[in-house]
Amino acid sequence: MGGGLSVDSDTQVVVVGGGFGGIAAAQQLKSNGIKFILIDLRDAFHHNVASLRAAVQSGFAQKTFIPYRETFGESFVQGQVVKVDTASRVIVLDDGQEIGYTHLILCTGTDGPFPGKFNKVASYHTAIEEYEKFVKEIQAAESVVVVGGGSTGVEMAAEVKTEYPDKKVVLIHSRIALADVELLSSVRQEAKEVLLRKGVELVLGHKVANQKDLKFNVTQKDMVITTDKGMEIPADFVICCTGNKINSAAYSATMAECLANDGSLKVNEHLQVRGFDRIYAVGDCAHIKEPKMAYHAGLHAGIAVTNIINSMTGKPLVSYQTGNVTMLLAMGCDDGVGQFNGYKLPRFLVTQGKSKGLLLWKSWREMGQTSP
Repeated sequence: MGGGLSVDSDTQVVVVGGGFGGIAAAQQLKSNGIKFILIDLRDAFHHNVASLRAAVQSGFAQKTFIPYRETFGESFVQGQVVKVDTASRVIVLDDGQEIGYTHLILCTGTDGPFPGKFNKVASYHTAIEEYEKFVKEIQAAESVVVVGGGSTGVEMAAEVKTEYPDKKVVLIHSRIALADVELLSSVRQEAKEVLLRKGVELVLGHKVANQKDLKFNVTQKDMVITTDKGMEIPADFVICCTGNKINSAAYSATMAECLANDGSLKVNEHLQVRGFDRIYAVGDCAHIKEPKMAYHAGLHAGIAVTNIINSMTGKPLVSYQTGNVTMLLAMGCDDGVGQFNGYKLPRFLVTQGKSKGLLLWKSWREMGQTSP
């Protein structure tokens, strides 16, 4: 798809959420000359694939935020969506501003603990300062505990131990196997072996019993983490890598009948929200059985924009098909594990393809800007 399309002048696509799916959708709308508004909490796209390294390397965070305005100009609006009025086809922001739409793409993503996520109404300068503060805190600690051994926790523990090999790093996970359940067992085992080779101590099959009493992301000498099996683990610094949830606040009140149990939106094969032929769900907030990944969000965006265009030009809608899982885990800048289309990859390929640069070049290129 290229060039401008002949569409109704009243057409306005609103994209809620400027994550990987949101910017992919906005860029495709822009390249096709379709009027759109992109709305996000922040004033810059956050390449959160690299957020964990920004949490351990001073000066790295500035590379992970790319200003929206420089790419999308007046088509970008910063704010928090508090309501989707499906009857009037209006988006309501927290400051009372109302934005009308003819078509809507919801890309609200997931929220979770810092440093993996930074979902606040804030400037990217503020975000960078928070990451720099985190780096200083972690530098001051002698021992670090990472709670949660999913893919984020695995990558977090690897980043800390790679950057600070002399620090004691402990990873606590409630299950025996690490990383995403949809990964090949051989890949999950390899992730475990890499952590052990780096010197990360693993406490598997244990749940943290006193999580409510712990102070996360703040260096505090002599903290003690207690597990449900009676183990006590001392730490100076604790990082939480659990509890991600779908960002459903924008639409949950007016689209309750479309919600799955986790707050995501039920969609058909065209990624249209059930019962709304002009509303699409993209990325994490779409109820699709596949890992929540930037890669998939980009694929969803392509389907949604194509179907908006096809619906306006009388062409048949296209369908989204899930495939075999592709997932790469950066185990610090010098190692990585993963699989492509269901097949395990050699570690050196993952290291070269993801771990070294964390695909930052791709986002800066797609946003048409130059990395600092």
